[in-house]
Order: sequence, then C-alpha cells, then structure tokens
Amino acid sequence: MSQGGGKYGMASRWDSARVAGNIYLAVAVLIALLPLLLVAINTFKPHVAIVANPLSLPTSINFANFTRAWRGGHFSTGIVNSLLLSGSTVLITLACASLAAYALARRQIRGWQAMTIYFLCATTVPIQLFLFPLYFVLAKLGLIGNFLATATILSAINLPISIFLLRAYVLGIPREIDDAAFMDGATPWQTFRHVILPLMQPGLITVAIIVFLNSWNEFLITTTFQKGRGNLTMTLGYLSMNGIYATDQGAMMAGAFILVAPIIIFVLILQRFFIAGMSAGAVKG
Repeated sequence: MSQGGGKYGMASRWDSARVAGNIYLAVAVLIALLPLLLVAINTFKPHVAIVANPLSLPTSINFANFTRAWRGGHFSTGIVNSLLLSGSTVLITLACASLAAYALARRQIRGWQAMTIYFLCATTVPIQLFLFPLYFVLAKLGLIGNFLATATILSAINLPISIFLLRAYVLGIPREIDDAAFMDGATPWQTFRHVILPLMQPGLITVAIIVFLNSWNEFLITTTFQKGRGNLTMTLGYLSMNGIYATDQGAMMAGAFILVAPIIIFVLILQRFFIAGMSAGAVKG
C-alpha cells in the first residue's frame, strides 16, 4: 500500500507541477501578446476613440491610419533600407563568425581560452563607449550614411554571441568527418567549405535570425550613422513620425504595427528552423 501510495503521490505531484507550468506559460504568453493586441486594435480607431478608451474594440475597419503612417514614416524607403542593412549585417556576421567558430573548435590555437574570455567580455561592453571614436573615424573617411559601414559596425556587435553559438555546432560535428576529408586530399578550406559549412546549416539559420532581428530593431547605431532622409530605416522612419503625428495616436499605432509586422511574419515563418537550431546547438558548448 505504501509503495502504491508513493507512486500515486509522485504522479500527483508531477501532474500538479505540469499544470502550474502550463498556467505560468499561458500567463507569460498573455503578458507578451497584450501590448501587440492593443496596438493591433487601436490601429483601426481614430485618435479621439483611442484617448477615450484604448481598450475598446473598433466600431469599424478603417485603413486611413495606415495610409497616413506609411506616408509620414517614409516606410516605402525605410523597408528597403532596413532589408539592405539587415541583410548586409547577416552576411558579414555569418562569413566572419563561421570561420572564427571553425578555427576555435578545430584548431589548436595558442591562447584560445583568452580569446573566448575576450568574446565573452565583448558581449557585456556597452556600444556607447565606442560611438564617438567610431563616428570620428567614419566621418573622416566620408562613410556616414554608408550602409556597408553601418552593417560592419552592427556585425561587430553581433559577432561574439554568433561565434559562441556556431562554435557549439562545430563541436557537435564529429572530428572523423574532417579526418575523412583530409584523407581524400581536401585542403582545410575545402573541408570547411564543402563539408563543415553544410553541416552547420541549423546554426547558421539560427544566428541569421538573431542577427536579422537585432539589426532590424537597432536604433542607436542607425540614428548615429544613417544620416539623411534617403537613409532612413523602418525604425528611424517611425521616429520621424513623432514630430508630425505626435497628437494622432491612430497614425502612431498604425506605424508601430507596420514596424513590427514584418518581424512577426519573419519569426513565424522561420520559428521551426530557429527552435531546431537552438536545440541542436545546446548539445555541446
């Protein structure tokens, strides 16, 4: 009886813990989605209705707010610039991080522990410390407003965490694969390019998603280095609406929805690859 009671008690405690965990996750999801739902609801309401009751549902579907927000935020230019900047950042980061991760995981590099500590410390250093010298150098070179220069800065910010993640994937690939490639006469570059890199695909996708999101939402770097209306990104375009539509909450809500909608769609499409990549990268580190 005691043995059966013990098993029943353990099962009951396990069920209670699972129910409590599900409730906690449901509350967390609700807290995360509530601001987005409020923005989505208020995009179809006029300014007066939003001020009167921001929690009320819209009485009609009106896209006038979207029209004003699209024009006022210069989103037709901003979306192209944001894609160009984020895409360039992703390509530069993947190219540098994959090579560094392969070298740190496979080569016996003297002082690699110090390099690892350096990359770890680099993730905690605020970028504000480097803004003035970076701006001074880029201004001297005439690169203010240059997308490639700004993408390089964003890549440098994302490189430490990207190298850490990709190194974990390389460590999860058996060394016997490298040895087999070397025995077949492949050079280290050929081994990396044709053997290791395809096997790193889940990690590359995961890093690309993280870097793309960080670059798309970046505000401080783009504000500092992307000068001129022709260089506006989505974030800077939304910021420019404050002066024109500061008293039009409907247009501001619509602009916020336009800003976050591509990110939500992007994450929903690639979430399967992101979860798979994070799970695979958690095997070794």
